[in-house]
This record gives sequence, structure tokens and C-alpha cells, in this order.
Amino acid sequence: MLNPLTHITCKGKQLSLEKPIVMGILNLTPDSFFDGGKFTGEKAILTQVEKMLSEEATIIDIGAMSSRPGAEEISEKEEWERLRKPIEIILKEFPDAILSIDTYRSGIAQKVIEGGAAIINDISGGEMDDKMFKTIAQLQVPYIMMHMKGTPRTMQQSPEYQDVTLEIFDWFTPRVVKLKEMSVNEVILDPGFGFGKTVAHNYKLLQKLHIFKIHDLPILAGLSRKSMIYKVLENTPQEALNGTSVLHLVALQQGAKILRVHDVKEAVETIKLWSVLEENKPRD
Repeated sequence: MLNPLTHITCKGKQLSLEKPIVMGILNLTPDSFFDGGKFTGEKAILTQVEKMLSEEATIIDIGAMSSRPGAEEISEKEEWERLRKPIEIILKEFPDAILSIDTYRSGIAQKVIEGGAAIINDISGGEMDDKMFKTIAQLQVPYIMMHMKGTPRTMQQSPEYQDVTLEIFDWFTPRVVKLKEMSVNEVILDPGFGFGKTVAHNYKLLQKLHIFKIHDLPILAGLSRKSMIYKVLENTPQEALNGTSVLHLVALQQGAKILRVHDVKEAVETIKLWSVLEENKPRD
């Protein structure tokens, strides 16, 4: 067995993943499922980043194109125009902030890293741009590889699996091998809750999330306010915070090292309570 990846390099510094951390979501999109349109002005962006950092977010994940089910694709030029200025103003105000950029385009990946971002978060795991792996290898930055069945536009059109966890595990394996062959070793796995999965698929996946630890790579859980919560509770994304915290605890118990969230304070509190549980767990 290989040594587990416990640290990633962000802007020349080592970031520890030995204990779980929180990644705060900053959507620059007008149409995201929960907070679309809220953070488009300079003041709103900086206020939200300051809030998330003060609440102990370790990473800020910035997305400029909605990946909600059925979302329309925007041009690469528009995606870059939405990202360029916010990255600049955030890093001017918070120079030590670790920014992850949510994009599946290698051209955007190149530009945002040159602009000061530290991590690429690819919802397609290299499937929607065959140059992405090569670009990450050249940039030598941490890469979040997410599983998605189809595209945002098509992913929820009757997704089917014989065994959702096993199929996603088998999807990750050759890609992890390929990235390592290209000297990309700082890879984070995201099984893609809600991306081409039914509610039942999502819960089966969460119950067996620990299986992905076999790759010795950190696991990211993106559960925040998703339909797997509010459809079960028969409420709305706006009412799904309590359910989100419950599932975050389960994800931590299953080995997740990064929680990608809209609500930083509550996720940090969940990690703190989980840590106490871990410290007091009976040892054999």
C-alpha cells in the first residue's frame, strides 16, 4: 500500500489534510441552485469571502458556471470574464487565501492558476476536456477529480448503475493511475453526489464512501443543501441546512477529508464535534 496523501501544496506551502477541513463555496453565477446571483458585485464577493475565512474556511472554491441539473453551458470567454476580476480582488484583499476554481476547461485552468489560484476542481474528471490532465501535469497543482455521469445538462436523465459505488471506484482507478504516470500526485477524489445519481444512489454512495480510501487519496464530500437532502425532508435548499450537517457527520465518519459547503460555520462545528467523538472512541 502507498503512503496516503496527507498534504497538498498550495502556492508553495503545505496544506495538511490529516484533519478534515472546510471548503467554502463562492458562486459567481446568476443561476446556481441555492445562491445564484447573490455574489456578483465586488462588495458582495469580498464580504462573503471575509465571512467564510473568519468562520475558518481553509479553501474558497469559486465557480463561474452553474453545474446544477439542466444548466446551460456558457462560453469559455464568458467563464473567464466572470472569474478574472473576482480572483484579482480577492487575492488583493486576502493575499493568503487558498482559491480553488471550479472548471472543467483546461484553458481556464491555465489562466486562473497564472492569476493566483491554487487548486483546480474539475466536475468532469477530465471527461469534458481531454487536455485537462496534461494541463494539470504542467501546472503541478492539486487536482480535484469528480465523477459525473453525463453532463450537467443530461446527468439527471434516468441515471442507472448496477452498483453505484463499485462503478465509480472503477471509473476513478485508471484515471488515478494515468495522473500518477503524468506525475500528478496531489489528487483529491470527489464521488460527485447529485451528479448523475438518483437520491437512492447518493445514499448508497455515502454509506460506502470509505471504499474510496483504498486509493490513499483524500476524499471530498459535496453534500451541501443538495436535493438528496431536501427531497427526503420535503423542503427546499433554503431549509436544508440541518440535513446537510447530519450528512456531513456521516461523511466524516466515512473518511471524508474536505467538506465543500455553503455554510462554513456549521460545517466547522460539525468537524469539531466529530473530532471529539474520534478522540473518545474506544480503542481495541
